[in-house]
Amino acid sequence: MQIEIDEDRCIGAGQCVLAAEDVFDQRDEDGVVVLLDDSPAPERHEAARQAAALCPAAAIALRED
Repeated sequence: MQIEIDEDRCIGAGQCVLAAEDVFDQRDEDGVVVLLDDSPAPERHEAARQAAALCPAAAIALRED
């Protein structure tokens, strides 16, 4: 799995962090998503999928290998 984020689309809702805190974080100054791991281990794939599905701005793109 490869993860890409579109910071310009991010609205800082934080759903990604709640779903996958080992993969995503937020910037303190504006809440925009920070990608901690663009190629997470298989055990984190489902959480990353959930984070992408929950993102209200559709700012997370997943590419399955």
